[in-house]
Amino acid sequence: MTTLGLIGLGRIGAFHADTLTNLPGVDRLVITDERPDVARQVATKYGATPVDSVEALLSSGVDGVVVAAATPAHAELTLDAVERHLPTFCEKPVAGTAAESAAVAEVIARSGVPVQIGYQRRFDAAFSAVKAAVDSGALGTLHTVRSTTMDPAPPPMEYIAGSGGIFRDCAVHDFDALRWITGQEAIEVYATGSVQGDPLFSEYGDVDTAAVTVRFDGGALGLVSAARYNGRGYDCRLEVHGFDDTVVAGWDQGVPVRNADAVAAGAFPTGAPHRFFMDRFAAAFRTELEGFLKVVQGGPVSGATVADAVEVAWIAEAAAESLRRNAPITIEEVRR
Repeated sequence: MTTLGLIGLGRIGAFHADTLTNLPGVDRLVITDERPDVARQVATKYGATPVDSVEALLSSGVDGVVVAAATPAHAELTLDAVERHLPTFCEKPVAGTAAESAAVAEVIARSGVPVQIGYQRRFDAAFSAVKAAVDSGALGTLHTVRSTTMDPAPPPMEYIAGSGGIFRDCAVHDFDALRWITGQEAIEVYATGSVQGDPLFSEYGDVDTAAVTVRFDGGALGLVSAARYNGRGYDCRLEVHGFDDTVVAGWDQGVPVRNADAVAAGAFPTGAPHRFFMDRFAAAFRTELEGFLKVVQGGPVSGATVADAVEVAWIAEAAAESLRRNAPITIEEVRR
């Protein structure tokens, strides 16, 4: 019998509630949110048990905790769960800044409690196949890795105001994918961006379109494209180029592109474009939480660790500083 707790029932939290209540091996789901009415509604919809506070949830006999609250609460909630010796899954990021993330990681490391961070692309079938191809040596020396994340429309501006910016909120998934796929560490970052949509992006010190070059210690170059406006749909693709071969992910029938080379007899893509990250990665999210359930039951963390998340946070920090200074920034510079 496994009982899980879920903290936070916003967009991703409610999505996780649906997944967790339908996951074999989860016998009971205890949920809480700062909005009690939302907790009651979600509980009724999915057959979960609502409680009125985080303390009540942590004291309810749960075997593990999923943290899906707003970003500013991640560090405190994760440490609260770790203090109770509860295996924890935390949506990215660990904390608001890389330095804060590193401090949280030190506490978690001393505790010995397993913590998994929510980078679901590691559990996508195509991304996993790319990783396997790279690890097999079939591509030879890697020279270029391209990662794309483009949302069909920006989230609400209230969210943007506290998101930490496009590099910490959106492109971190690309940074994690690049680092995971290549098995290399970032040493230098150059980022640029523009605002052509809502002028509030500029007021918040953010951009709605960004491009980032990441230089890795093994010689590979990472190229990241991130955008908040992509009307055709949610575009998430990965291309890995080596001296001997090339492999890609995200070029499925739902890729949101119009192919100018397509001919009537064999047009590609033929499916409806992906509209949102939760439909594009629905299976990956489920596999990710299945992996966390195994962690709760005593297995190792198979996804992103806290240490992984800290390294990604430093890349995002370097990208933000590079944009501000319009200059390449080394990872060592931002670590100081």
